Amino acid sequence: MLRRDMLKLTGTTVAIGAMSLGVVACGGSSGGSGGSGGSGSTTLRMGLMSAPTTFDPAGAEWGNRLPYYQAPYDTLLLAASSGEIEPYLATEWSYDESETELTLTLRDDVTFSDDSPLTADAVVTSMTRFKDGSGPDANYLASVDTVTAADDHTVVITLTQPDPALLNYLTRTAGLVLNPAAAENEDLATNPAGSGPYVLDTSATITNNIYVFTKREGYWNPDVQHYDRLEMRFIEDTTAMVNALQAKELDYAKLANAETFAQAESSGAVLHSNELDFQGLLLLDRAGTMVEALGDVRVRQAIAHAMDREALLEAVALGFGTVTGQVFPTGSEAYDEALDERYPYDVEKAKALLAEAGYADGFAVEMPTAASFQTAANLIAQYLSDIGITANYVQPGNNFIADMLAPKFGMTFMALEQNPDWQLANFMISPTATFNPFGYQDPEVDALLEEYLTGDETTRGATMKALNTYIVEQAWFVPFYRAQGSVATNDGTTVTAMLPSNTLPNIYDVTPA
Repeated sequence: MLRRDMLKLTGTTVAIGAMSLGVVACGGSSGGSGGSGGSGSTTLRMGLMSAPTTFDPAGAEWGNRLPYYQAPYDTLLLAASSGEIEPYLATEWSYDESETELTLTLRDDVTFSDDSPLTADAVVTSMTRFKDGSGPDANYLASVDTVTAADDHTVVITLTQPDPALLNYLTRTAGLVLNPAAAENEDLATNPAGSGPYVLDTSATITNNIYVFTKREGYWNPDVQHYDRLEMRFIEDTTAMVNALQAKELDYAKLANAETFAQAESSGAVLHSNELDFQGLLLLDRAGTMVEALGDVRVRQAIAHAMDREALLEAVALGFGTVTGQVFPTGSEAYDEALDERYPYDVEKAKALLAEAGYADGFAVEMPTAASFQTAANLIAQYLSDIGITANYVQPGNNFIADMLAPKFGMTFMALEQNPDWQLANFMISPTATFNPFGYQDPEVDALLEEYLTGDETTRGATMKALNTYIVEQAWFVPFYRAQGSVATNDGTTVTAMLPSNTLPNIYDVTPA
C-alpha cells in the first residue's frame, strides 16, 4: 500500500497561463490605506486581472481566479508554497497497490458556514458534481470511476486507470468541497457555500467589480485567517492596475506584463515572482492536415532555428525571464538543461532544413493574433519571413482560445503554464490533451505515456525525460522563454512565497508585514 501524507508536486494540474485574452470589465477602487480598515480591523485590498465566472465549485477555475475560491472554500489537499502536497480537509491518504483506489481520511472538526459538519457525503457530492459538470477543469476527474463514503470521515475514490496527477487536482478546483445543502441553491453561482476561512459579503460585492469577503468566526484553521476583510478588485486594464498600486489604493496587485514591473518598483512596491509560464509557438498541425508543411519535422525544426530567443525575451518580456527550448519546467523530472540549447538561432540552418523538406521557396501560414501580444507577433512574422515563411495574421478577438482549440489554426503564439510531468502530458501532449486540438498521435509518444502509467516512482522520471527529449527533437513546440510572473505588494503586506504551480500565491501566504 502506498501511503502519502506529504509529497512533491511532481504530477500536477492544468490551467491556461497568465495571458489576458478578453476579460470583460474593469474594477473600481475605494479608499483605505495599506491593509487597514475601520475600527482597528485589517483589510487586504487585492487587484486581480480576472473575475469569477461562478462561485459554484463545479464550474470553478484556478490560475488567476484562485483567491475567489480559496476564500469561501477549502480543498481536500493543500499545494504548499514549498512545493509539497500537504494535508488539509483530508489528513491522510493512501493508494492501493494498483494505484486505482485512493482512500482519504477527513478531519472531524470542520464545519460549513452554516455550522453544519463536514462529512464524507459532502465530498462525494462535490466531486460527483465536478466530474459530471461542464466546468473548464472537469477533465481533472476524467479517470475517476466512482466516489463513495465508507463512513462519515472516509472517502474512497476508484479510478479507471492510474492518474499520477490526481492528488494535485485535489489541491485545486477538483478538491473544492461544497456544502451539500447548497447544491441546488438557485443563487449558488453568486453566493458560495463552503467551509473556508471567509464568507462573501453579498451586500458589499459588485459583480465584475469588487468582491468582499469577511473573516468567518469558528473556522477550523484560524492560523491562515490573516485579515478580517478581503477586497478583491477586478481590474482588467494593466495601466489602471499599476496606477492603483502606485496610489496606495491596493495592497496587492497581479501584474500582467513586464512593462508594469519597473513602474511598480519605482513606487516602492515589492515584486514576488515565479517563472510558471512559457511563451512561444505551438506547432499544432503536426500531421499537416491544415498546413501541409507542418507535417514535416524538418519544417518544424527550421521554425525552431529561426527564432532568436534572446532577442524575443528582451523585446517582449523586457528581459524578465529565462530562455528555454522545452515546455517542461526546471522543477520537473522531465527537465533536461541540454535541451534548452537544441535549437540555436541559425537562419542558414533553418533555410537548409526547409529546402531539404521541399520548401526552399517557403510557404504561407495563417495565425491568430491579439493586441496583448502584438510585439511578439511582429517579431515572429519577421523571423519567419527571414526563412521564407509568410505569416498571415487574423484577429479572433475574444474567440482566440476557442478558435485555436476548434482548431482553426495550424500554429500560434501562446503563453501556457509549464506544468510538470503527467499534468503537462495531459495538457499538451496526449491525444486527448486540451492543447493538442488536432488530436495528433505519435506511436513513440503513446508508448512512453503508457510506460509512465504502468511504471512506478523509480522509473517514471526517466520515462518522462525520454518523452521530453522526443518532443523537443520532433519540434512539437517552439518555446522562447519562461516568462516571469509577478505579484506586487505595498508596505504592510508581503507574500511569503510564490506557489510554484500557480500564477498567484495561496491567500494563506499573503500576510501583514
